[in-house]
Amino acid sequence: MSGGEVAGILVAVFWAILVSFLAVALARLAQTLRATTKLVADVTDQAVPLLADASEAVRSAQTQIDRVDAIATDVQEVTSNASALSTTVASTFGGPLVKVAAFGYGVRRAIGGRRENVPPKASRRTVIVGRTVPSARRGKRKKD
Repeated sequence: MSGGEVAGILVAVFWAILVSFLAVALARLAQTLRATTKLVADVTDQAVPLLADASEAVRSAQTQIDRVDAIATDVQEVTSNASALSTTVASTFGGPLVKVAAFGYGVRRAIGGRRENVPPKASRRTVIVGRTVPSARRGKRKKD
């Protein structure tokens, strides 16, 4: 065997080892790609129902939001109607009621002023925690 033949055999052995390593790497890569394909298929199978459920939840939420919006609109309308009714009642009955109250007060004062035979009321004393306060500290009261 000559030196060229030995070198050729060494190159052929090295080439065979290299090809076997590449074949093992390609086999593992193919296995990884099959597992990845299976994983993507499983995720797709599970994601489609989840997306359908999420879509249904969004539709339901939109329906509820529309209902709440309608309720809010109705409440706003009722509030404006109540405000208008309050204003109408105040303007319709407010003036006459004040006039009747003033007339009643005037009549009471007029009748009260005519009674001169009625003895004056006895002064009341204020009791605070078991003691009396002098009338000078209570403040001046207007006699009726």
